[in-house]
Amino acid sequence: MTSEPLLPGDPATGPGPAAPAEAVARQRAELERLRDLAATTAVLERAKGVLMAVTGCAPDAAHEELLQRAKDGNRSLLEQCWLTLGALPPPRERPAHPATPPAPAGTVESAPVDTGDHAEVLEALGRALVRVGSPHELARCLLDRLAPELAADAVLLYERLPEDGLALIGHAGVEAALAAQWRHVPPVPGLPALEALRSRRPRWLERPAEDRARYLLIGPPPERWLTRAWLPVPEGDTARVALGVLRRRDAPFAPRERELLRAVARLCGGRLRAFDSPRGAGAGDISQTVQAVFDALPGQAVLLTPLRAASGAVTDYRIAAATPEATDVFGRTARDLIGRHLLENYPGVAGAPLWQGCLRVLETGVPYESEPFVYQDAGAPSPVTATYTVRAAPLGESLVLSWLRYDPEDRQEQRLADVQRLGNLGWANWNLLTGEIAWAAQTYTVLGRRVDQPPLPLERLPDLAQPEDTRPLARAIAGLVSRGHPLDMPFRTGTATGVRHLRMVAEAVTAPDGTPVEVHGFVQDLTAQRSAELALVESERAMLLQHGTLQAERALATRLQHALLPLPSKPVRLAGLRVEVAYLPAQAGIHVGGDWFSAVELPGCDALFVVGDVAGHGIDAVATMAQLRFTAKGMVSTGSSLTGALARLNQLLLHSRDGQITATMVLARYDPDRHVLAWAQAGHPPPLLVRRGEVRFLDRPGGILLGATGAPVYESLELRLEPGDRLLLYTDGLVERPGEGLDAGFARLAEAVRTHGCGESGSLDALLAAMLADERRDDVCVLDIRMPLEEAQDAVEAPSEAGA
Repeated sequence: MTSEPLLPGDPATGPGPAAPAEAVARQRAELERLRDLAATTAVLERAKGVLMAVTGCAPDAAHEELLQRAKDGNRSLLEQCWLTLGALPPPRERPAHPATPPAPAGTVESAPVDTGDHAEVLEALGRALVRVGSPHELARCLLDRLAPELAADAVLLYERLPEDGLALIGHAGVEAALAAQWRHVPPVPGLPALEALRSRRPRWLERPAEDRARYLLIGPPPERWLTRAWLPVPEGDTARVALGVLRRRDAPFAPRERELLRAVARLCGGRLRAFDSPRGAGAGDISQTVQAVFDALPGQAVLLTPLRAASGAVTDYRIAAATPEATDVFGRTARDLIGRHLLENYPGVAGAPLWQGCLRVLETGVPYESEPFVYQDAGAPSPVTATYTVRAAPLGESLVLSWLRYDPEDRQEQRLADVQRLGNLGWANWNLLTGEIAWAAQTYTVLGRRVDQPPLPLERLPDLAQPEDTRPLARAIAGLVSRGHPLDMPFRTGTATGVRHLRMVAEAVTAPDGTPVEVHGFVQDLTAQRSAELALVESERAMLLQHGTLQAERALATRLQHALLPLPSKPVRLAGLRVEVAYLPAQAGIHVGGDWFSAVELPGCDALFVVGDVAGHGIDAVATMAQLRFTAKGMVSTGSSLTGALARLNQLLLHSRDGQITATMVLARYDPDRHVLAWAQAGHPPPLLVRRGEVRFLDRPGGILLGATGAPVYESLELRLEPGDRLLLYTDGLVERPGEGLDAGFARLAEAVRTHGCGESGSLDALLAAMLADERRDDVCVLDIRMPLEEAQDAVEAPSEAGA
């Protein structure tokens, strides 16, 4: 990466403000030129050595041969050198024994390399390698070029250490956290990269199940890369770097792919030797003038040089200069930091707000300042954690990164301030001997005083309290100061925002003779909690009052309901029919419902059966129930038809209480001479008929609920009862359940009747127990009407009206 030179400042006025940037730009351009020259020279000398070894010619003749080949192929000398190195055959290995068996899976060698099919790939790779400045950049370059050719997903470069371990010097396609975990690998058995370096033969890992059992695979999980290749990068007669190519593809490396990887490994050997030492570069990587400026700066700061991919995107930063006081989270000093890569040493920065902030600085030129954040590095031998505030500012094409690390004492003070602010309390200290007083900033806020006002002596604190609390607080403070009694007391104080409820907690530090010499404690604002407590008390008082009112209303409604709707103690006989009544109030809630019934013998020996349900609960529902019950009985008794009675009852509800009440009803009139039951309904559940063991619901005649419309249409139907028939009239509380449709309730009722209600001995109590096993949310009213099998039936109680 090069920069355009800047115009120098006026010599008469001294260097301008851009002088350091000019020096950086000039030094960077010169550095890039020298690096390209060094890389080109290394490649040229190695290519000359290859020709000398193959043809036996002299150095000058080898140089001329390279020039001639480049001219014939219309290529540059550097491109020709890389092609010559790529066509270098692998070193022949002497067989251990003529009868040596073939190499096992994972170490298979192929035939000598033929690079004819790879010329374009190697030529493009050779041109790209000239611009590579570190092993990390080399890994990225290889992945960019090998991904389309080999379906490569990751590239790793491991260097063999003197103690025979491995160090990761470059990687691409691997997360920073995973690279940090595998940064240093001890010389344990089963490392494919180490075996490739020791044997100087590639390792082809193409059978996932066998490879997991035989080798120690980089992960997790090992199944992420199903095939892997580890090749030694030749360096003369030795190999100190292993090239790893990892793929998700579950297929062996084809012979052409193996040949290409061997050629790539040889190309990388020359490029790796051309690199400057990443740790020893020191001041050679940056202008001496810029480093001298950083040496004179106070605080902790570094100069970051962006490392960019071929697309121009920033992939990492190189630390090019550092101030003497710069120390990182691991304790490394300035000279240790210079030359390092940001993500290689601090993988936790990747994708973090700091990383995004640095990118915005490069794009916009606007400095970035971070909020305090915690940096954690779990990949280190022991987890490292530190809190920082970071600032990034542009300098030419680089960044000046400065930071402030919070020491444990600073963090402790910050935590104490946060606790006081979040708890809305402040500490205070009074020295009783010297008169010295110290308050926290939050103490002024709690007491409603300005920060520029002096803190109050302990004996003057009662002056801030409300008149009712002044004397109790003064007595408590006197006991604290004179006898050392601990103090924990609430009091109120007036402020510009109103009365505050405060709490003071303090204790005395005494001399050896027991005399108090110092008082320390805190004051806390409990206004919000106290307001919530008072609101809760008021709410509880209102709830108790309302509950009492509702209980009284329920008691009144219950007495009224019992007076208007008395229940018979046992089954009754009406018009030759056996009638049993059940009324069960709701178990939940405190209101009385509007369910009701009527079973009365009419003039002429007919019988009237009514079941109704008024919407709502309480006194209004009971009053409406009584009105409908007596009106319906009176109209039918005086000769009104069933449909006519429903129509008049509908008008009655429409003109009562602003038409806000509705009700459902079933009206039935039984003629004992004809054994015919005529019935009509207004929005009510259908009656259920049990005949000869068959259970079915009657088809309902037309009719909308009472009080819904001013022009309703009501119809009636007739049912001839047979000996043994059983007819159930009921309210919706018998079949309704929360979260369940009415169809399911009807089906449940029919099943319960089949189980407990068929036959002459069917019990209404057993039926209700089966249907109402759970808590009842609504009242339930049931009329159980049966026609005896024989006319001579034992008569039970036979009044003129059941429940009247």
